[in-house]
Amino acid sequence: MTRVLFVCVHNAGRSQMAEAFLNAMARESGAPVEAQSAGTVSGKELNPMAVAAMAELGISMEGHAPKLLTQPMADAADITISMGCGVDAEACPAKFLLTEDWELEDPAGQGLESVRVIRDQIQTRCRELLDRIAAQE
Repeated sequence: MTRVLFVCVHNAGRSQMAEAFLNAMARESGAPVEAQSAGTVSGKELNPMAVAAMAELGISMEGHAPKLLTQPMADAADITISMGCGVDAEACPAKFLLTEDWELEDPAGQGLESVRVIRDQIQTRCRELLDRIAAQE
């Protein structure tokens, strides 16, 4: 089982969409991959535009909530991906080795049209990540 951790500041948009996409893709393909996401600060609620954008593709984020990054989460991850939010190492509640940074625009405060563009970028990157993981097994 390959464990992927998506890290963002508030864990309310990008990282939540990535977690939902990668888990859905892994279930559909039968790949032994599990995604989790967390924030270095953790928000209060999911970005409603991110939830709506994912629902358009039939992926429910019901039951998802922002989570604070913990050291056990970081330690369990085989791959750790930052979403492009400039995670502050000094403020981070856990230490981790960053595998890659996806450098995605923040959907916070943006309308649905803009969030769809970010969602589609995340979907593409999750598909590519799953392909890379499969090629290594």
